[in-house]
Amino acid sequence: MTTWQGWQRFATTPPPQPPAPGEPARGVEERLAYHSAFVTVRTPAIDTLTTGVRTLMVLGRHQQTTARPSLIVTGPAAAGKTTALLHVGRACHLAHTQQHPPAITTQAAVPVAYVLVPPGATAKALATEFARYLGIPVTARMTQAQITDAVCHTYNRAGVRLVLIDEIHRLNPRTTTGAETADLLKDLTERIGATFVYAGIDVTTTALFSGVRGAQLAARASLVECGAFPARLGTREPFRELIAGVEAALDLRTHRAGTLPRHTAYLHQRTAGRIGSLARLIRQAAITAILDGSERITKQSLDTIRLDHLAETHHHTTRDRQPNPR
Repeated sequence: MTTWQGWQRFATTPPPQPPAPGEPARGVEERLAYHSAFVTVRTPAIDTLTTGVRTLMVLGRHQQTTARPSLIVTGPAAAGKTTALLHVGRACHLAHTQQHPPAITTQAAVPVAYVLVPPGATAKALATEFARYLGIPVTARMTQAQITDAVCHTYNRAGVRLVLIDEIHRLNPRTTTGAETADLLKDLTERIGATFVYAGIDVTTTALFSGVRGAQLAARASLVECGAFPARLGTREPFRELIAGVEAALDLRTHRAGTLPRHTAYLHQRTAGRIGSLARLIRQAAITAILDGSERITKQSLDTIRLDHLAETHHHTTRDRQPNPR
């Protein structure tokens, strides 16, 4: 998705849909593919980000002299940051396409750009990533300034209105290289007529907001938290509600609704309340249930699934702290 062709394919491909009541039963291969891709479960972070992006795009539409206000999606690993970013980007792309159908538009517009910050990125390397997204020719002899000029000119001509930058925690403004890269981002936000949205792991605990450059970013960016879901929040049980939403999207022939919410405490311990880990656990269990013919998920089948190392470490640490039954 870090090229326009790839992004366009992602944005225009209909997302997976859960089985509708009364529709013919899907075959094994179709259901395996469905659980592999799976649905995006709406979360408070997605709703907050959607509203924030829409507002800032309107706010910055006619701003010319300074950088437009931006948003930063932050939170721990596997908390759904990239999912939220891509969901909002897709929605923006489709809304723009609906308002400006390609058939009646004289020049093809590129409403959304998606860029990954490469590890240890120099300013020139990041500028090259921006260029690669739109297929802007870059040669070894070109300077960073030349690449940046080409990027800004082409992005503005293409009508880019939303720039999504993922893995922003890889930047460290305390180093010379990181400082130059941070300066490049500031330059791009002032020269490209678009709203910038960043995503990164726990950015408030990194060097991203430190020093003069960090202060400039902090003064322009609002934070959207993608945290772990608490087991309880007042009278509500957010994690149980999340589990119920994921379970409702399953396409298994003999799975009984309500089975997974009954294991909320267990699932919260296994995943530390992270939506990414929960979705992976349930998707893997569903695929296993289709392959072995059981067509249902149980606590026993969940126990057989090996999760990401972060979730497994949390699970074993929490379990080891519990007192042994006598």
